Amino acid sequence: MRAAASGGRGEKMDRRFLDRAIYMQAACIVAIVGAGAVLLACSDAEPVSPKTPGAAAVAFQRTEPQNVTEGQQIFRYSTFGDEKFWTDTLHMNKVIEEVVSPAVALSVGLKVDAEALPPAVVAAIQQNLVDLNDPATTALLLKLDAVVGVKAKVDDANHITRVGITCALCHSTVDNSFAPGIGKRLDGWPNRDLNPGAIIALSPALTDAQKAVYNSWGPGRYDPRFNFDGKNGPVVIPPAYGLEGIHSVTFTGDGPNVKYWNRYVAVTQMHGQGNFSEPRLDINIQQSPDLVARQLGALQAYQLSLQAPPPPAGSFDAQAAERGRVVFNGAGQCSFCHTGSTFTDANVRLHDPAKFFTDPSYAFRTATKMWRTAPLRGVWQHPPYFHDGSSATLADVVSRYDQNFHLGLTAQQKADLVQYLLSL
Repeated sequence: MRAAASGGRGEKMDRRFLDRAIYMQAACIVAIVGAGAVLLACSDAEPVSPKTPGAAAVAFQRTEPQNVTEGQQIFRYSTFGDEKFWTDTLHMNKVIEEVVSPAVALSVGLKVDAEALPPAVVAAIQQNLVDLNDPATTALLLKLDAVVGVKAKVDDANHITRVGITCALCHSTVDNSFAPGIGKRLDGWPNRDLNPGAIIALSPALTDAQKAVYNSWGPGRYDPRFNFDGKNGPVVIPPAYGLEGIHSVTFTGDGPNVKYWNRYVAVTQMHGQGNFSEPRLDINIQQSPDLVARQLGALQAYQLSLQAPPPPAGSFDAQAAERGRVVFNGAGQCSFCHTGSTFTDANVRLHDPAKFFTDPSYAFRTATKMWRTAPLRGVWQHPPYFHDGSSATLADVVSRYDQNFHLGLTAQQKADLVQYLLSL
């Protein structure tokens, strides 16, 4: 289905797209991800990724000599003009003002940037002088730019007049250093607490049937194809860190770099004002002026600067991890696909879903209809695993591979392999 009108209808959005756009959710991700997420950048003449990527595409992934600080601001605060959707179509400004207290916001996984709070506000919260069950407090937090991934205009009467979302909504969390859900930002970390479907389902513009679909997704999951094909199959929100040197950054490696996915998310999921064309999916959205393209370079530069977080001290057994490294490169056969320092062969090839043991239905909805090998740096940080979150722990992942590929690993080998993965 074509996502936007072209030809005689010019820049106007296709009615079918607007109808299905109601089904949208947040992301940037990504950012979902892989999503997720939460990830756009490239020239306006960006090429379409082939099914089997070649070495030439790797050049797109070098960190560009642009202002990473500017990219950080874009990642955290730029809506790409998506307020027209979240405010004018979904009326989320009214929803937030009327029913979303800080307690409700935290319950659906929204995060608060403690460093954006003035000392007086911090002191008031610590002294229980702030009503966290009052939506008016949420408006105050929005005025302070303290709600991660949500950007709003709040007037002098504390009314929310405009609201939009940013990349950080799905692809940032906080360290909980002030309180659960409140702390210093951790950009690039997937917000697996976020329940974007439940947030969208608060919109008065949705039918009960639509709300039921959104509410079925659950925390940490998002479907970045639903508004195009109407199929309900959410994937986990992926991390947006550790992507330098990797050009196939999504679960299915649809584009040649981070910019491709950023553009896709900003235009088709966040509903920012820009252009996105994907002939393989019959998508052609053209909007003028394009508010997305000029921000992609700096955004990618920032994202590629985000390193995968090292494992916390004492979180794995170093001796077992060394034994697990031997299993990884030997009996476990992991290094056949999880290659090099990035632990992925995504720059060389994609994989036929028929040869693996995960549900292939999401892959068939994408441009490549293939799977990318997931990079493993920081894998300790973002359970559950696989695109659909079908393995809760790394032990589950190892057992699944052992069983389906008939590896014959011993219990000790599997346990050691888990410790090695936790060390990455």
